[in-house]
Amino acid sequence: MSNYEDLLTQAFETMPEVVSTHSRWNLPDPVVRPEGNVTVYENFKNTVEVLNREADLVLKFLQNEFGTSANIDETGRARLTGSFSTDRVSLVIKSFSKTYVICPDCGLPDTKLQEKNNSLMIHCEGCGILSKIE
Repeated sequence: MSNYEDLLTQAFETMPEVVSTHSRWNLPDPVVRPEGNVTVYENFKNTVEVLNREADLVLKFLQNEFGTSANIDETGRARLTGSFSTDRVSLVIKSFSKTYVICPDCGLPDTKLQEKNNSLMIHCEGCGILSKIE
C-alpha cells in the first residue's frame, strides 16, 4: 500500500499550484447615456448575453427596480424612461446577477432557470443545487 501513497505524494508534489486572481465571468460595465427624457443602455444586448438570461426578464427587473417603463429597440439597446446614472444601473444589474445568475451555494454563474411547482428556480450546473428564487 505504501507504493500507492508514494505515487499519490509524488503526484501532489508535481501538480502546479492553482492561483486565480480573476473570475472567468466578468459582467460588463453598463454604458448608459441620456437621450432626452430617456436613458439609453447602449450595451444591454451584450450584458444580457453575458448574463445568459432572456432580455425580457432583465428588462422587467430593471423596470421594477427603477419604477419606470422601458423597451428594447431594434439594435438591442434598452431605453429606460427617466434619468439613471451608470452607477445606479450597475448596482441593479449586479443585484439581478446575484438573484438570477450566481449560484447561492457555490457562487458560480453556471446556472439555468427553471420553473417548478409554479416557482422560479435556479439550477446550478456546477454543484447541482436547485434553489428557489426569492
